[in-house]
Amino acid sequence: MVILGAGPAGLVLGNLLLAAGIDCVILERSSRSHVQTRPRAGFLAPHTARILDRHGLADGLHRHGRRHGACEFRTPEGRFRLDYGALGEGVGHHVYPQQNLVTDLLRHYLDRGGRIRFDTEALAVHDADGTRPSVTTRGPDGRPTRWTARYVAGCDGRHGAARRSLPPDTVRHHHDHGVTWLGLLAEAPPSLDAVGYALHDRGFAGHMARTPDVTRYYLQWQRGTAADAWSEQRIWDELDLRMRAADHGPLHRGAFLERGLVDLACDVIEPLRHGSLFLAGDAASLLAPAAAKGANLAVLEAGILASALTDALTRGDTAGLDAYSDRCLTHIWKAQEFTGWMTRLLHAAPDGDEPAGSFFQAALRRSRIASLRTSRVHQEWFADNYVGV
Repeated sequence: MVILGAGPAGLVLGNLLLAAGIDCVILERSSRSHVQTRPRAGFLAPHTARILDRHGLADGLHRHGRRHGACEFRTPEGRFRLDYGALGEGVGHHVYPQQNLVTDLLRHYLDRGGRIRFDTEALAVHDADGTRPSVTTRGPDGRPTRWTARYVAGCDGRHGAARRSLPPDTVRHHHDHGVTWLGLLAEAPPSLDAVGYALHDRGFAGHMARTPDVTRYYLQWQRGTAADAWSEQRIWDELDLRMRAADHGPLHRGAFLERGLVDLACDVIEPLRHGSLFLAGDAASLLAPAAAKGANLAVLEAGILASALTDALTRGDTAGLDAYSDRCLTHIWKAQEFTGWMTRLLHAAPDGDEPAGSFFQAALRRSRIASLRTSRVHQEWFADNYVGV
C-alpha cells in the first residue's frame, strides 16, 4: 500500500493498516520538521476522538487536549453564549492543535515499524485502472523512483499528485463563497473561554483558543489586499472594534506569530475511487474553515478506508472498497451544507443577487441569529451539526 501525504488522513490510515498487519509506505513531499510544526485546525470532534481512542492513538489528546463546548456570538444587538456541548448528544470538541496530533500519529506509526519517506515529492500515479498501480517520485537527491503497490491512497491535498492524476472525466465541484479571511496566530492567551464569532458592519471577526498562551484570530479581509498591509497595532484595533471590546472586555494582545490569507471556498471530487486509487482528506474535498470540519472529515475517511482495505487485503472482501466513495460523499456533502450555512451566518453573502451590504442580507442574518439565540430546536440542530460529521 502506498499512501501519499503525512497529514491526519495519511497517518491515521497508515497506523490502522499497520495494526491490521498490512505493509504500507507513506510518501511526504515536506520535511519532518515542517510536517510536525505547520499550524492547522485545532478542534477535534467526538467521532475523531472515538476513532483515535479505539486504535490507541489518543494518548497525547487526553494528556494535553482540553474539552470545549461553547460559542459566544457578538452582534449589534448584544452577545449571547451557546453552550452547544450541553445540547444535542451532550458532547463538545477537544481543543488540540493539529500539529500536535500529527506528531502523535507519526510517533505511533514509527513505533509500529512504519516506513515513511520525507522530502519525497510524488509526481504522478500511474495505471490506477489496473491491479498494480505505481507512483513516480522525486527524492531529496533529485533522482526519480517508482513505487508499486496493490492500492494507492491519495491523502496529499488539493494540489497533490493524486488529484493531478485523475482521469479527465472526473467531476470536480467548486464553489467560492466570495469571502477572504486574514488568519492570525497571536502569542497571547485566549480572551474568552469560548469560540468567539463577531458579526459587524465592517466584517466578521473570530476568536479561537489554541493553547493557554496562543490564540487564533480571524478578520474578514478585502480580497486582493496583502496579509502584511496593516500594522499589528491597526489589526488589534480592528479586532477590538469588531469584537466590541469596549462593551465586552479587552482582548489580550501579543505579537503575531503568523499571518495568512484564506479564501473561503469549497470543492468536492466525485467519485473518490478511481480503480486502485482512493482519495481522502483535502484531496477528496476542501471545506471553508467556518465550521472546523476538514481534519475531522479526514480522520473519518481514513477510518472508513482502512477498514475497507483491511477487508480486501486480508479476506478478499471488496464490498467496503466498492462502497467507499458513496459512503464518504454522504458525510462530505452534509459537512459542506453546514459549513455553507455557517459562512452565510457570519458574513453578508456577496455571491447572490443582492449587494454584500444590502438591507435584505443583513436582515436575514439578524433573523438567523435571533432564531439561534431563542429557539431550543435551532440550538439543538446547531449543536448536532457543529460537532458532527
